[in-house]
Amino acid sequence: MTADDSYGRLDDDDYPAYTMGRAAEMLGTTQGFLRAIGDARLITPLRSAGGHRRYSRYQLRIAARARELVDHGTPVEAACRIIILEDQLEEAQRINAEYRRTAGSANSQAAA
Repeated sequence: MTADDSYGRLDDDDYPAYTMGRAAEMLGTTQGFLRAIGDARLITPLRSAGGHRRYSRYQLRIAARARELVDHGTPVEAACRIIILEDQLEEAQRINAEYRRTAGSANSQAAA
């Protein structure tokens, strides 16, 4: 990837732009915390060619939510499970809303 390619990805939420040290610094946490949420499979950082963990902005938002829960006394494993369940609920609600829209338009067309 050339420097020009990298600049074009700066707005990409999924681009793994942050090292573990920088990610921990931005979140105000430790690298061990990032490893723990990785071990709990909340996020899976990409690896650089040298094997170093790299995090995207999207992953940092998830990690920040985990840190928020942990800061309020939730164990790391439980915080990770809560976030996964919240994400699954959001996806199910999105699917249900889409189904309702589709079913509603089909009923409208059948009545016409």
